[in-house]
Amino acid sequence: MVRIIDLHTHCNCGLKDDCPETEIHKRNFDFLMEDYKSAGISVGGFSYFSALLGTSEIYESNELLYKQSKTDDRVYQWIVLDPRQDKLFSQIAEKIKGEKVLGIKIHSPCHNYDINDYGDKIFGFANELQCFVLMHPDKIPEMVKFADKYPKMNLIIAHLGSVEHVDAIKNAKHGNIYTDTSGMASFNNNIIEYAIEKVGSEKIFFGTDTYACGFQKGRIEYARISDKGKENIFYNNAKTHFSIQI
Repeated sequence: MVRIIDLHTHCNCGLKDDCPETEIHKRNFDFLMEDYKSAGISVGGFSYFSALLGTSEIYESNELLYKQSKTDDRVYQWIVLDPRQDKLFSQIAEKIKGEKVLGIKIHSPCHNYDINDYGDKIFGFANELQCFVLMHPDKIPEMVKFADKYPKMNLIIAHLGSVEHVDAIKNAKHGNIYTDTSGMASFNNNIIEYAIEKVGSEKIFFGTDTYACGFQKGRIEYARISDKGKENIFYNNAKTHFSIQI
């Protein structure tokens, strides 16, 4: 049976900036865990929607998720950073070495700042911590300059769905840019195959981003790639780079 690590997902936590649920898209933790069970996914790398969709509850959201990760074997954490809030830097520095913490999560479009204006502050900080940063794709070609400038940090540009993702991985001179399959962009019918041909399966993590786990899993299972490539995306890459226990 294939082992699966979902390195990129979210859920609601009960704060005011949670993502509204609908009858056709559930975002509560219990529903997502049922979806995990159906798809055979063991663990997830979470950040709360309340930390991503607004800026007023990031600190509190990070604290709540940190506590949840301590008591639930299925939960690992991305700590969310808005670079305009100094207290978040202190929070991250304190918690980054926690055994259930994967790294830093940023979302410049939702938090409404220019990634180029704050890139040095974010990636320089991550370089000092020598950690991963998971980012929503934003000005992808320009991320190479930050990856080259800060070689001790690793950057995951999420939602593989474009040639720009692949080119960024290929052009990073220290090999410190990666991507993941989360979201809807991987429905492009040759994107997974193209990426592996150009940069290898070792640069791609599996993610769901709260979309149907069966859809996300099937995109990899039925990709025209080797069994080893599938194993790398589903499990090996995450296990290699993170201290995840399953």
